[in-house]
Amino acid sequence: MTTEILAGAERKMLRAVEAMERDFQTFRTGRASTSLVERLHVDYYGTQTPLNQLASISVPEAHQIVIQPWDRGVLGAIEKAITKSDIGLMPNVDGTVVRLNIPPLTEERRKDIVRVVHKRMEEAKVEIRNLRRDAADALKKEERDGSVGTDDAHRQLETLQRTTDRHIADVDRLGAAKEGEVLEV
Repeated sequence: MTTEILAGAERKMLRAVEAMERDFQTFRTGRASTSLVERLHVDYYGTQTPLNQLASISVPEAHQIVIQPWDRGVLGAIEKAITKSDIGLMPNVDGTVVRLNIPPLTEERRKDIVRVVHKRMEEAKVEIRNLRRDAADALKKEERDGSVGTDDAHRQLETLQRTTDRHIADVDRLGAAKEGEVLEV
């Protein structure tokens, strides 16, 4: 049972790190990236549909995203979805494609994004620590129930702490990389 608790905690911690990494992809860094718009939902004939299911999204230049819908009738809906979103970009519709020009970030905007990155890192760390606490409580309960010996429970708690430390280090590493990417001019 203790190995199941440890494996479950590790899976959940890994998912927390992956969720943070996916969130980092949506932050604007001054460079064009398809992940900025892939998860936008477009009203496609009354159904909220992810943009990447309605169009091909490409980055022909470092500061431009081109969205080419498979159905020209959805161009207006794509433009509307981008305008309503919080990415802060104005779409240019060229008849068959939507172009998004990515302006260079100001120093102030870069610092704001870094603050958001740090906030998201802290949220991931708190989530990982909560998962550690829950797993430790389950291990201690097994020890109290007598299904696990004291020495074995202590070893399992040390293993849990090493797993937690490894995932927190991953959060720090990914956060530092994203911060460097945002601050790069």
